[in-house]
Amino acid sequence: MKSSTKDKIKGLADEVKGSVKKGVGSLSGNRGLEEEGKKDQLKGAAREKVGEIKKVFNQ
Repeated sequence: MKSSTKDKIKGLADEVKGSVKKGVGSLSGNRGLEEEGKKDQLKGAAREKVGEIKKVFNQ
C-alpha cells in the first residue's frame, strides 16, 4: 500500500476517533475529553492532507 493511502486511512481513523471522543465528552460533561477529541480531529485532518499531497507527488 502506498504511503499516501496509509496517511489518508490513518487520518480518517483519527478523525472518527476524535469525533467519538468529542461526542462522549460533550454528553458526559467532560471538557477534557471533548477537547482531546477536537485535537484528534485536527490531527486526522492534517494527516489526510499529507496523504493528498503525497499522492500529488506520487509517493
